[in-house]
Amino acid sequence: MRMRKPRADALRNRERVLEAAKLVFSQGGPEASLETVARQAGVGIGTLYRHFPTREALYEAVYRREVEQLVELARQLGAEPAPVEALRSWMRASVEFVATKKGMAAALALAAHGCSDLATYSRDRLTGAVGALLQNAVAAGQIRSDIGPEDLLRALVGMCYAHDQPGWQARVLRLIDVFVDGLCYPDGRSA
Repeated sequence: MRMRKPRADALRNRERVLEAAKLVFSQGGPEASLETVARQAGVGIGTLYRHFPTREALYEAVYRREVEQLVELARQLGAEPAPVEALRSWMRASVEFVATKKGMAAALALAAHGCSDLATYSRDRLTGAVGALLQNAVAAGQIRSDIGPEDLLRALVGMCYAHDQPGWQARVLRLIDVFVDGLCYPDGRSA
């Protein structure tokens, strides 16, 4: 039996649900209702469940979509002529990803428990994405070479999870700037 390609409207509905879920989960946390997601997406609850039969399936889909968007952003930024600014932009964009993830943390833990490749998938994809940006900055002689992509991700996650009060994102964005500036050589060239 040959699988049919999904209809264009079904693909649009799926994307709308994922975008709405990102917004609702980042604001309402794991308790956010799926009815709210459907309403925000402009679809019925049945449409939501056709695409995502469980809450965990929706969380995982949002998470994977966010990871892929960060990977694509890294590809785009990799062509920028200012590699340190490209790295900074990617790290700043990652704060939004973490905000979504923080809102879904409990459900993601359940999804990751049932799907152990979720953590490996995101770690591998994000390490590769930030690693390419880091390598560009190192190759340009603008940033220290003694830090790796895993270090950058750990620092980013640490900054995000150390702050849990309202307005935490603005504080983290400022810290990212301080952190990236600290990795740079003062004159923009390696010693």
